[in-house]
Amino acid sequence: MIDATDWCERATAKYKRGDYQGAIADFTKAIKLKPDFADAYNNRGTAKGALGDYQGAIADLTKAIELKPDFAMAYGNRGGTKYTLKDYQGAIADFNMAIKLKPDNAVAYSNRGLAKSPLEDYQGAIADLTKAIELKPDFAEAYFNRGIAKAHLKDYQGAVADFTKAINLKPDDAEAYYNRGIEYAMLGQKDKARADFMRAIELNYSVPQEALDLCK
Repeated sequence: MIDATDWCERATAKYKRGDYQGAIADFTKAIKLKPDFADAYNNRGTAKGALGDYQGAIADLTKAIELKPDFAMAYGNRGGTKYTLKDYQGAIADFNMAIKLKPDNAVAYSNRGLAKSPLEDYQGAIADLTKAIELKPDFAEAYFNRGIAKAHLKDYQGAVADFTKAINLKPDDAEAYYNRGIEYAMLGQKDKARADFMRAIELNYSVPQEALDLCK
């Protein structure tokens, strides 16, 4: 007989294959057999989020947290969903809990930094992203997002350094080339800006004409 754990394992395999509807169906079967299965609620919420059912995702992730109050991953996942819904304060509150429960959680620091940027707390964002990088030195996304925050503060040299690090870690990151090109243009280094824009275009990034005009 298939038990709740078996259904959860089947669902996880479907999720990894991108069969989110199938995963949700199997997680639901696991929950029916074991109503206090916090992991199944967390995973079903993640699958719902992948399908754009963000309210359904939040409901499942909230249930997971109710069942398992120290569930750092569920707080992180709910924070990510709230960020997608532009509830940045709510996202930060959830990332705070994820970090409190798991202080070495580089992803939670990175995501909290990302949530601070739309609130124009760029210094706070930089602090969180720096902590994420300390915990995970090869965290290309954290370097990229810290570069964005530095650009908002007009620290163009600092932004260039971070985008360069992101590119070194992820050489096909077209968006990093594009953003570094913008910062080079702000610094008056038009040849370098042009080279980065051309590389971004080679990587199928749509560089707007206004950016290319900065190189003239």
